[in-house]
Amino acid sequence: MPTFSCKVRDSRGEAFIKELQGDSASEVRVRLREMGYMIVTPVVEKREGKSAAKQVEIPLLKKLNDMMAMSQKVKLTDLTIFSRQFATMINAGVAMVRALTILAQQTGNPRLAKILQQVQAKVEEGSALSDSLGKYPDVFDKLFVGMVRAGEAGGVLDEVLLRVAGFQESSARLQGQVKSALTYPVVVLVLAVLIFIGMLLFILPVFAKMFAGMDAKLPAYTQFLIDMSNTIASPVGAGMAAGVFSVGYAFRSYAKTDHGRHFLDGYMLKLPVFGPVTQKVAVARFTRTLGTLLRSGVPLLNALEIVRDSAGNMIISGAVEDIRQAVREGEGISKPLEKAEIFPPMVTQMISIGEETGAIDAMLEKVADFYDEEVEQAVKSLTSLLEPLMMVFIGLMVGSIIIGMYLPIFSIINTIK
Repeated sequence: MPTFSCKVRDSRGEAFIKELQGDSASEVRVRLREMGYMIVTPVVEKREGKSAAKQVEIPLLKKLNDMMAMSQKVKLTDLTIFSRQFATMINAGVAMVRALTILAQQTGNPRLAKILQQVQAKVEEGSALSDSLGKYPDVFDKLFVGMVRAGEAGGVLDEVLLRVAGFQESSARLQGQVKSALTYPVVVLVLAVLIFIGMLLFILPVFAKMFAGMDAKLPAYTQFLIDMSNTIASPVGAGMAAGVFSVGYAFRSYAKTDHGRHFLDGYMLKLPVFGPVTQKVAVARFTRTLGTLLRSGVPLLNALEIVRDSAGNMIISGAVEDIRQAVREGEGISKPLEKAEIFPPMVTQMISIGEETGAIDAMLEKVADFYDEEVEQAVKSLTSLLEPLMMVFIGLMVGSIIIGMYLPIFSIINTIK
């Protein structure tokens, strides 16, 4: 297929040379306009001439570029934009293969662009879109693939993609709220520890030399801090640091195992401050995911399987598996939910009403909206509680060093008097 090039301007007014492959110059012009570019110069076919050797990519360099592109992470925002744009094109009557080609060229994420090119090739060969997307589970999870498969079966792929985008936006907002609440205390804690160690290593030794020159007897607390400073600066301190890192690495490795994840997920739900927030996040994620799947036409058993695999919490996953087994045996959802202590009574009662009225998907989304607001309020309360606590903690860390440095000065002044 020949390659065409021309000078275009994007939505910000920046001009550059754009190259596209196509059957003719008119087809390329249409595609450029659909992509939102303003064509500045005529679209001409790129000829292979004497400089063709310059256009040939070195195989090793091309392979390296592909590896770098595939190593980049595809963010939730990238998938949300892709879902909305794909839904708009499908609704407008653009052929699926052509829509995938345009989206691959338009996305700003190199890895997603590469994957979409491969998906487009598979769809062009006759594979279903859901099967093609399922080849990349680290980018398109079971939830995404299952909803696309339901949209293909029901002939409402554009509507399903819009629901996927809405679900992803809700998930991103929920994750952002939780991360903002957890990031603040962690950053402050790390900074406080670094400030404490920095004062021990660089400021306290200066005072220690001054006190040694005065031949003054140091208070026990000041001597304790000086001994701590000398220990940290010695090879013993390096060994202690290595031990801390080793323990951290071992804990991280344990957290990746099934037993470790189950223990940590259960422990997080029982924490006095973070436990209620963790529970509300888990309930909001469960109800939002299940409601979105059911509204998109995914069968209940398949939806529960997807929710189980994408719950993000081993305790929730175990409870959903129990619910799935009960549904397989002919029971409803509400009774098994009551047996799982993780779900509040309001959730089970609302779902029970949804089963009775035949609108369980709508009821699940209402519960999800309610718990999203609950999480937002809980995060605000948690942040307002942690801010003064963190300030007090930093004050205690820094104040302990300052007190240790000035206690000998007070002793010396009393001796002189």
